[in-house]
Amino acid sequence: MARLGVNIDHVATLRQARGGQEPDPVWAAALAELGGADGITIHLREDRRHIQDRDLRLLRQTVQVRLNLELAADSAIIDLATELRPEQVTLVPERREELTTEGGLDVVNQRQRITEAVNRCRHAGLEIALFLDPEPAQIEAALHLNVDAIELHTGRYANSHEGPPQRMELEALQVAAEAIVTAGVELHAGHGLNYRNVLPVARLDRMAELNIGHSIISRALFVGLERAVREMKNCIDDRTPRA
Repeated sequence: MARLGVNIDHVATLRQARGGQEPDPVWAAALAELGGADGITIHLREDRRHIQDRDLRLLRQTVQVRLNLELAADSAIIDLATELRPEQVTLVPERREELTTEGGLDVVNQRQRITEAVNRCRHAGLEIALFLDPEPAQIEAALHLNVDAIELHTGRYANSHEGPPQRMELEALQVAAEAIVTAGVELHAGHGLNYRNVLPVARLDRMAELNIGHSIISRALFVGLERAVREMKNCIDDRTPRA
């Protein structure tokens, strides 16, 4: 069964909407752990639109499972990562005008910048993942960068219509996944996954980690965060159906 990393960015988004102190993503992380989360994922953006430096520092002290820090190849944020040393860093693309991460890194055209970021993290002894679209050229370029894992961007799959369009996107994920695991790199996936579409991705051969946030936090509004995490774990493992 793949590990479940629960992304708690949207808890911080709600807090920042009022500029107050609640809801606190640190509390959310604790509840996600009680629900069975194998990891906590946060994205410290350059514009600090949701997760703040304070959150990262407190979560580093309190999280008892794996802490996965998503970050752009930005020198100042890499400085924080090398100081606080989360269990994993995941390099992602970032644009100020986007609502959420819209695609994978462009390793082919930004190889030098990404290589420098990877080398800095590697020198600090951090476990490194890259967030990539399931495109052969990007996967091939990334496999030369000495990273521990590649997280496949599942947005196109998640946003496709059921039937042939979704099957086509799943096939693209399967091809990319085979290349990754054949190279001895750990396979991760995330973006847009929910309780209805997660199972086929979770069943990809040697899937090690799924990072899911929006769907779990949305479900938690109605059933509570602990139960929402447990239900997602069940969906990944194809056990109890969601009520």
